[in-house]
Amino acid sequence: MLVEFRVKNFRSIRDEQVLSLAGSKDKTLIDTHAVTTGVSAIPSILRSAVIYGANASGKSNLIKALQYMRGVVLESATLIQPGQTFGVQPFRLDKSSAKEATEFEITFLLGEVRYQYGFSMTPERIVGEHLLVYKSFKPQRWFERYFDADSGKEIYEFGSSLKGPKNLWENATRPNSLFLSMASQLNSEPLRAVFEWFSSQLVIFNETAKLNQGISIRMLGETKDKREICDFLTAADISISDIDVETRKVPGQALHVDMAAGKTEMREEEIEEHKIRFHHVTENGEAVFELADESSGTRNLFFLAGPVLDILSKGPTLVIDELDTSLHTLLVRELVELFHKPSVNVGNAQLIFSTHDTSLLDAPDLFRRDQVWLVEKNRDEATELVALSEYSPRKNEALERGYLMGRYGGIPFLNHAEGLKH
Repeated sequence: MLVEFRVKNFRSIRDEQVLSLAGSKDKTLIDTHAVTTGVSAIPSILRSAVIYGANASGKSNLIKALQYMRGVVLESATLIQPGQTFGVQPFRLDKSSAKEATEFEITFLLGEVRYQYGFSMTPERIVGEHLLVYKSFKPQRWFERYFDADSGKEIYEFGSSLKGPKNLWENATRPNSLFLSMASQLNSEPLRAVFEWFSSQLVIFNETAKLNQGISIRMLGETKDKREICDFLTAADISISDIDVETRKVPGQALHVDMAAGKTEMREEEIEEHKIRFHHVTENGEAVFELADESSGTRNLFFLAGPVLDILSKGPTLVIDELDTSLHTLLVRELVELFHKPSVNVGNAQLIFSTHDTSLLDAPDLFRRDQVWLVEKNRDEATELVALSEYSPRKNEALERGYLMGRYGGIPFLNHAEGLKH
């Protein structure tokens, strides 16, 4: 489970910002909204978190930072070529930040073991990387790496707890690749567990990483999975009794990438085409609709159903940017509540999402105070992230009203509203 994410000097984020899912001392809704860890340093971890903020405040950049960190971990040892630069963008509204490194750090639990991994980078190279492992209260430093600009050399320091041919992994690691990624490719079992957390336990949907519609379609081929999707839609008050899919091969084109040759090409080949039919039943009758006949909300919920059901059973952390753009507010509430039901969320999955839907703040028992985060820009146009709990709102306080009045920040202020009328 994700415990904490830190980022510094990335796009609109200048100073270090911290998103934490470590539960506070508040015992409110502890049995549904949090998971007891058995780890004394982190007694509980929250099952969900919601991020609010005005347009252009940096909500999406926070999620993009997490996505960028994941991408560097997964690709730096394989897809990034020797000498290739990174497309990382530091904060550019002051001269010093534009020249400094971008920093990422993430803390997560695998079982009862806590991992704290991070790295810093410039467009040209990795300038720092570290991994701490907490098998007890005292951390084990498995490795630390940094670039000494004065000597132009990479400095590596290894702890005794990391076993394996460390010198081999070190020599194979390029300036523009992560040691974690390279060692994982070279069969380091302990480090591969960390690498695979990024690949299988962190799922992100945003404007650049679209929802995989094929998951829901494939699940229709299994009776049990299809029933779960139908039940998922029914729980959202959509009168669908059954869904069937007809798949056939049709002529088409597919994009092929040749990494060795550095080129891409379109090839003629057969592709699969799916015809999906939704069976609706009400007290007054029944009808069958094709996918195009359904509302955009139903289509979005159907394509979201497969990934969400898979995540609830396996336990990854799901991160979605602007969840309210694709789902009605009541559907968003239903989705959040699924993550808060231990009987459904058997894998202890987490949901993190950004939204503009302030009505969720006053939905009964939907969020604890430590699950709500607010993003805004300061006078330097730098993004700042603050937990709602830092404002110490009363337990019976009308959070939506307080938020819209600007009591907690995170909303736009229109100083020249009269000018907008012309």
